[in-house]
Amino acid sequence: FVPCNGRFPTLIMLASIFVGGAVAKEHASLAATLAVVTVVVIGIILTLFVSALLSRTVLRGEASAFTLELPPYRRPNIGQILYTSVIDRTIFVLWRAMVMAAPAGALIWIMANVHVGSLSLAAHLAAFLDPLGRAIALDGAILVAYIIAIPANEIVVPTLLMVYLNQGVMSDIESFEQIRLVLVQQKGWTMVTALSLMTFCLVHNPCSTTIYTMWKETKSWRWTIIGALLPLALGFALCFLIARGSMLLG
Repeated sequence: FVPCNGRFPTLIMLASIFVGGAVAKEHASLAATLAVVTVVVIGIILTLFVSALLSRTVLRGEASAFTLELPPYRRPNIGQILYTSVIDRTIFVLWRAMVMAAPAGALIWIMANVHVGSLSLAAHLAAFLDPLGRAIALDGAILVAYIIAIPANEIVVPTLLMVYLNQGVMSDIESFEQIRLVLVQQKGWTMVTALSLMTFCLVHNPCSTTIYTMWKETKSWRWTIIGALLPLALGFALCFLIARGSMLLG
């Protein structure tokens, strides 16, 4: 429930286009910033809420104390620091990301370039998921983007534009104004769509690297599955409430 570096670009884009675009130009940056900060605060509140809920259900009776013994002070070992920073904390993480990203890259290419009729596999999947997406104030293309982007949340927006524009490669659109034209004028996005997507961006399944790390640290498929699906279920529930609330408010 804490936005990572991969989620912030999507949050900033949505806040800038929809929240910032809904107020006077001189206040746009402040409004967009407050929107992103609000999302982060909501993530903190959800963290506390879910932690309290789990401690009263599946974690009931398990010890929750935490003891940390401070190690004796030693003069820093420069070689050990460099090894830990470069090898253990950087190269291993990058290798893990590459292992996850390579199959995803092949899947993205296949879905974007293999056509059935006049539409790509990605477009067909988006059409299939569209009813589910509409039920939570999103659409099928958004859900496809999040499925494809499981290895890396950074590619959600490029993947979404690729599906929307029915292209064989990820779009290189960099201007918020160009993105706004596609989302608002071509695809009919509204403020409700943006609010629901900002919520889903905050509360959905973690990326594949995080899922693998959860399994590596816990050696438990049970907790890995819970850690992956619990945020996703909560995200669908919150977006469904946003969609129903917007319908009641007209």
